[in-house]
Amino acid sequence: MEIDWKAITDEAVRHLQALIRIDTTNPPGNEKAAADYLAEVLSAEGYDPVVLESAPGRGNVVARYRGSGEAPPILLISHLDVVPAEPEHWEHDPFGGDVVDGMVWGRGALDMKSIVVMQLMTMLLLARGRVPLARDVIFAATADEEMGGRYGAGFLVDHHPDLIRAGHALTEFGGFPVEMGGRRIYLCQVAEKGICWVRMRARGKPGHGSTPHRDNAVVKLAAAVAKLGRTDLPFHRTDAAAEMFEGMARAVGGVQGLVLRLLLNPTLSPLILRLLPEPRLTNYFHALLHNTVSPTVLRAGSKTNVIPSEAVAELDGRILPGHDLDSFLAEVRAVVGDGFEFEPIEVAPPVQTTSRTPLFATMAEVLRRHDPGAAVVPMMMTGGTDAKHLARAGVPCYGFSPMRLPPGMDFMSMIHGHNERIPVDALAFGVQVLYEVVETYCGR
Repeated sequence: MEIDWKAITDEAVRHLQALIRIDTTNPPGNEKAAADYLAEVLSAEGYDPVVLESAPGRGNVVARYRGSGEAPPILLISHLDVVPAEPEHWEHDPFGGDVVDGMVWGRGALDMKSIVVMQLMTMLLLARGRVPLARDVIFAATADEEMGGRYGAGFLVDHHPDLIRAGHALTEFGGFPVEMGGRRIYLCQVAEKGICWVRMRARGKPGHGSTPHRDNAVVKLAAAVAKLGRTDLPFHRTDAAAEMFEGMARAVGGVQGLVLRLLLNPTLSPLILRLLPEPRLTNYFHALLHNTVSPTVLRAGSKTNVIPSEAVAELDGRILPGHDLDSFLAEVRAVVGDGFEFEPIEVAPPVQTTSRTPLFATMAEVLRRHDPGAAVVPMMMTGGTDAKHLARAGVPCYGFSPMRLPPGMDFMSMIHGHNERIPVDALAFGVQVLYEVVETYCGR
């Protein structure tokens, strides 16, 4: 089938505008309206999509393109909810879907309604071309990822696993380029850190604020929080981080490549991190080599003149592959000392898969075909995605939402930030690359 990519791009833009204009801010979510929109589009192309509500208004849509069944399916999974926006800080309406200066503006333009559209257009192109495949292709657009995925991917895994069971899945956060050492490097996610959110509680002697004493829970907690803020947890080398740094080092070569490799040396790594010129890069690389903890919420007392008997800090802990809640708490206790109680809030294990698969090779092959000279490198994400739910179902997941961004565009600052937008050219690139990856891999 000869594909008119200009017409396909125009269609993709229209779908992205429509989805941005459906406000799925989470909380409360209200993703069903977006799920219904997608179901209508898919139905018009001959699909038989199913919309599943995990709670009132929390919609998930699933559809399947049938291959021969010779090989396991591939799952294209995305989320429909978005984080809140502050319209007063935006240049254009965050729910307007305006096209300005060659870009589609709006909350979700990057995270991740544009990827929903890339996956949707892949399904539409397969149906229009009646493309023969050895695998089924499953499309799932879900609720609630921004609040943990309980009403979205988690709901599907727990209650409808047969609808999404697959050999591999593709989701967000990968396939975008970074410029390094004069090379464009596409990072494709193969791992993500786990979550250990905990409450740290200090107890002390209550009393009158006019008579200070040393057994003050607030003072104890404050000292512990300060220690966590200025102390690194121990260095850990993981396979995922080593593969990422080695891949980037090979791509850039020279002194810069040597520096990247030295980051994996536990003795030299702290010095190298301090010498990096870009703080954001320093923080990211540090998080790839350590379990991390960020104090984010503090609670204590109810009245100015009363010393409370307890004080609580909520800690956002992120753990590397090979670690769990117990090993994380051991590292935290080594920093803060004795005398604190720890209560888990939410715990999710790290996720890791190998890049040594035919699917990853196909992703790299197609990316290099569309961007000759670029390098493709596996990456680990410090945050989390719905891959953690898929891991419970035994479905390995890659972060692959391909887009070629213009030099200097600060991709990360717009994710959950103000003025989120995607260049139309980047959307067009993603639609074509993703379709070719799916067609190539599933046709073999």
